[in-house]
Amino acid sequence: MKEEKTEHAQIIVKSYSDMFEQEIEEPLWAFVLDKENRLYQIDSIPFYTSLISSNDIVFADIDPETKQLVYQKTVSYSGHSTIQVVLNDETIAMDTIREIFSQMRCVSEQVNDDFFVLDIPEDVDYRLVKAELDNLETAEKIEYAEPSLSDVHRKQTEL
Repeated sequence: MKEEKTEHAQIIVKSYSDMFEQEIEEPLWAFVLDKENRLYQIDSIPFYTSLISSNDIVFADIDPETKQLVYQKTVSYSGHSTIQVVLNDETIAMDTIREIFSQMRCVSEQVNDDFFVLDIPEDVDYRLVKAELDNLETAEKIEYAEPSLSDVHRKQTEL
């Protein structure tokens, strides 16, 4: 029986972080879609994890030792992309940079004083977002990485 998308669960994603050059465990919130079949829809923006984005549907199982839900695989990709952004210029407020992307319908979440992540919805033209990211990077305001670029957004940049 399918559950309503109101129940949340925390899923631990284990992966290797190029940023930290080590294995990491990142907790992500997800809607419970089908508890019996262990299907969940990611409801947070991954900070460090690659290849998973908001709204992706994943399969997670209980770790017998820790009794926590642990990510096993992505069942269905949402088309969302996740971008990591590091602020390089202390003279500009992070909120100012985040607002630029908010105007493009991209949600962001601040991780710390100089790092935030962007969620790019499937229906947002990534060429416009990437142009702004590139402009800010060229101006040495930010640096960014694309740890989870959806096929939809990847194809837009190849045109």
